[in-house]
Amino acid sequence: MTAVLVIEDDNRIRLSLVLALEDEGYTVVGVGTAEEGLLLQGRNAADVAIVDLMLPGIDGFECIRQLRERDDDVPIVVVSARDDKADIVAALEAGADDYVVKPVAIEELTARLRALQRRLRTSAPTDDVPALVFGDLEVRPEAGEVRFRGSQVAVTRTEFRLLCELAEHAGRVLSRAQLLSRVWGYDVGDERLVDVHVGRLRNKIEDDSGAPRHLVTVRGLGYKLQR
Repeated sequence: MTAVLVIEDDNRIRLSLVLALEDEGYTVVGVGTAEEGLLLQGRNAADVAIVDLMLPGIDGFECIRQLRERDDDVPIVVVSARDDKADIVAALEAGADDYVVKPVAIEELTARLRALQRRLRTSAPTDDVPALVFGDLEVRPEAGEVRFRGSQVAVTRTEFRLLCELAEHAGRVLSRAQLLSRVWGYDVGDERLVDVHVGRLRNKIEDDSGAPRHLVTVRGLGYKLQR
């Protein structure tokens, strides 16, 4: 992962991100609007996009949606001053892979980019892992599929990795910190990422996301997947 597109309307922040990432060995292009970013990505796709939410014209949420529509695989990282959980949920729903709250240390951001790179290298389906069945829920690591009551469920790459991690440790409680480490590759990170992705999964694999049967919370400890 060497080419980075930074979409940030604040000239000072954009320049500092571009220079800092270039110092870390990345090839970086910075633009001030979503429109410019979408045009550039269409012409010469970067390996990863960093997107602010508060952009003039097309906002960050719509920018993320359009980037995702054009490319299912490009990692998208939000870097924003907005730290409300509703904004994090909305950005992830739009298609972002990660969310970092400003002010962000370049060391943290580059660690996230390296983790994304590792995740991409290890996200391919494998042929030697059997299907994992939890009643009406089936996880198929070998095919990269999730099925609920026989129908395939559309999940993101991160949601799939999260579900596989929980399925492979069925009945065991995994803390948010453990899931951040195993799924996102972060030693330290915002644990709300885990909560938001769990909530998204519950909407897809539970009859009642408010009273889940499979993906349950163990108060004070974390999450587990049960049959």
